[in-house]
Amino acid sequence: MSERSGRLGVGIVGAGRVGPVLALALAGAGHALTGISAISAESRERAESLLPQVPVLDVPEIVRRSELVLFAVPGAELPGLVHGLTDTGAWQAGQLVLHTAPEYGHSVFAPALAAGVIPLALHPAIVFSGTSLDVQRLVGSTIAVTAPTPVLPIAQALAVEMGAEPLVIADADRPAYAEALAAAAEFSRAVVRQSAEALQQLGVVRPNHVLGGVVRSAIEDELSRFGE
Repeated sequence: MSERSGRLGVGIVGAGRVGPVLALALAGAGHALTGISAISAESRERAESLLPQVPVLDVPEIVRRSELVLFAVPGAELPGLVHGLTDTGAWQAGQLVLHTAPEYGHSVFAPALAAGVIPLALHPAIVFSGTSLDVQRLVGSTIAVTAPTPVLPIAQALAVEMGAEPLVIADADRPAYAEALAAAAEFSRAVVRQSAEALQQLGVVRPNHVLGGVVRSAIEDELSRFGE
């Protein structure tokens, strides 16, 4: 990043819960947003709500306009998207390309390397709501960063700019990392849901208020066992 101007033209591919939030965080760090892709009515509404001044464009146009292209799409769609853009010659030499899929590292961009792209992978370890509140959730959170060693500082700097702490995860370790986080989210949701339903059966009108303190304190206590 130090070799660049510091201010990048950033294009966002994907207007789900993650893309617009990271766009807001990067814009807050001083980067310029060049465009965002949004296909469904819901994603268009989210893009217009959170990023009203950012044009909704198709993916090739976003790639053409941007120094940094952020792919916030489901992991299952990412390899095909990379191959498609490579086959059509859409990439620009020296362009930063970044994705947020937890299960992939930078090697998913391998087909595009011959075009001269700089591959990065960043995954924020939070559960996104798709609202502006997530920008504050990023602050102090952890972002898993994966990149070739020479450009790893770029990925780390982007994480810091979004207010998070970068955690380096090796490319080969990304699937195990993704599995660990998915298990934590899935089991946490299941336990809370089961307990809330049990309280509802007892006639408790607002089980979330009852469980909130217990769940947060229990999780914080358990997490403290793995701290420094």
